[in-house]
Amino acid sequence: PIPTKDKKFIYIDTMARWKIKDPLLFLQRVGSVETAQSRIDNIIDSVVRDHVSKNYLVELVRSEGWNEAKQKLLEAGIQEYQMLTGGGEGAGAEESSGPLRKGREKITREMLADGGRQFPEFGMELLDIRITRINYEESVQQKVFERMISERKRIAAQYRSEGEGERAAILGRMERELAKIRSEAYRESQQIHGRADAEATRIYAEAFSQDVEFFAFFRTLDFYQNFSNPRGVFMLSTDSEIFKYLTDNKGVGPRVK
Repeated sequence: PIPTKDKKFIYIDTMARWKIKDPLLFLQRVGSVETAQSRIDNIIDSVVRDHVSKNYLVELVRSEGWNEAKQKLLEAGIQEYQMLTGGGEGAGAEESSGPLRKGREKITREMLADGGRQFPEFGMELLDIRITRINYEESVQQKVFERMISERKRIAAQYRSEGEGERAAILGRMERELAKIRSEAYRESQQIHGRADAEATRIYAEAFSQDVEFFAFFRTLDFYQNFSNPRGVFMLSTDSEIFKYLTDNKGVGPRVK
């Protein structure tokens, strides 16, 4: 592994493109493509190690246009410095949360410039260098994965909490709406009952006003029906108005005992 400026030990994979610029010099100094490949590996490895050790890990990971990507990560609730610096501990924590100084693109251009100066003496030209992969050493890789999992769980818990809050708010609004509907329905039903009772009373009054005597007789019979009580004992005079329709025409004695 290669140590970064903030003492993070990483594995880094790179690729390079090159070409033979001076065939005669290439044959004199190198001789074959296999030998050239070996020399190129040594040059690139030295250049990469030098630049990795002079830069913070976050600079090797970030690239130009990071501000837009950072905004998207923050909107998703992800603390980018925790992902890139292992929780922001140790040297380089301040740099990881600060503005981008170089970024991967600029660092690779510097690698290309430094490495390219060593190629002409072999009749070759270095065209490009790219970082293809960056990884932690195995001793800390699992911890990084655990932190990433923990962060995702925290975000999931936050989403669930927000969902439960929204659910409670929706249920609260629903209960208030139901209570309002029930109240309005009950009030309307009472109004309908009131109008119906008033209309029934009006019809009764209009019907019985045509024959007052019959109305009195009808109500007395209704009273007789509700008056009987097998367990009750009543002592009443035969002259009572209650027995008005149970006596003979002269009012002498009841017709029914």
